[in-house]
Amino acid sequence: MELVAIVTALALLQVYVFAIQVGQARVKHGVNAPATSGPPEFERVFRVHENTVEQLIIFVPSLWLFATYWRADIAAALGVIFIIGRQIYRSAYIGDPAKRSAGFSIGAIAMTILLLGGLVGAVMAML
Repeated sequence: MELVAIVTALALLQVYVFAIQVGQARVKHGVNAPATSGPPEFERVFRVHENTVEQLIIFVPSLWLFATYWRADIAAALGVIFIIGRQIYRSAYIGDPAKRSAGFSIGAIAMTILLLGGLVGAVMAML
C-alpha cells in the first residue's frame, strides 16, 4: 500500500502545483481574486486546476478501493497513468484547449478502471 500512498501524494502534489500556477497566472494577467475569468491564457490555467480538482474527487477513493480489493501495485500503476494523463491534458489545454482530449482520455480510462475495479471488488467481497 506504500506505492498507493506515494501515488496519492504525487497526485495531490500535482494539483498543488497547478494551484500555484493559477496564482502565478493571476499576477501575470492581472486577475485579482475572487475573479475566475480574465484573458483566455488565465482561464486555461484556471480550468486545468479546477478540472483536476474535480477529477481527484473520483480518483483518490477509486485508487484506494482498487488497491484494497485487488492489487496495490496495479492500482499504483494505473494511478501513475492518471497523473501522466493529467499532465498531458494540462500541456494540451494551455496550448490549445481543442487538443485536450488525449490527455483527458488517458486519465479517464485509468480512473474508470480503478473505480469499476473497486466497485466490483467490494461487491465480490460482500458476496
